[in-house]
Amino acid sequence: MRIENSIFKIHKLDSVDSTNRYCEALDLAEVEDFTCYWALEQTAGIGQRGNHWESAPGENLTFSLVLKPHWLKAAEQFKLTEALSLGVVDCLKGIKGLKGPKGLKGVIKWPNDVYVGGGKICGMLVSNRLAGEKIATAICGIGLNVNQREFPNWVPHPTSLGLLTGETYELEPMLNRLLECLHRRYDELHAGKDLEPEYLENLMNLGQPARYRHEGRELTATITGVDAHGRLLLTTDNGEKIVCAMKEIEFI
Repeated sequence: MRIENSIFKIHKLDSVDSTNRYCEALDLAEVEDFTCYWALEQTAGIGQRGNHWESAPGENLTFSLVLKPHWLKAAEQFKLTEALSLGVVDCLKGIKGLKGPKGLKGVIKWPNDVYVGGGKICGMLVSNRLAGEKIATAICGIGLNVNQREFPNWVPHPTSLGLLTGETYELEPMLNRLLECLHRRYDELHAGKDLEPEYLENLMNLGQPARYRHEGRELTATITGVDAHGRLLLTTDNGEKIVCAMKEIEFI
């Protein structure tokens, strides 16, 4: 069902296995840029590293955006991750209750999870399709925990807007709010703005020693930045330089 009372192109789905899989089955040539497919229930949502994304039906936002950043070089595709991550952080900044005495705010756990107060509130999975040296389409799956207050024991460090503020939120206005923030960052990227400084400014553990698991060993290291390919740059406590792609390092 197409939602008509929104400035964005939103298709509302009652239940699908995964919004990303749903989008992958579409003829994307017929889909307009920045079209949203929002599911009230995902029966097999996909997270990073092939993990399952847990979400109670009708309590959270689970959706995929179909983007067509054909102006973005394939070698620069991590810039899209930066833009989308910042869009989520922007959305959380203006929510009443997250600016209280504790100073709670969203931070980005590399590459694109968003945490608030030590708990994971948002996950993202970006799948790009390339056409030569450019990106033809990107399917961006996003899960934002909104009203869910109880999670299975196997979900690591979950939180939600409801848990953080004690409020209950209407999902459709929250979706429009988030899409507005994502669209603003998408436009900035299209206009050529360098979003890396802001991404790093909001990156969790940047410049702070923390514990990681890398190549089967536990170590203390400090995140120093992210390279042009989106790989995480760290320096261990003994001065060793480490460059890590996805799945090569684990936060402990």
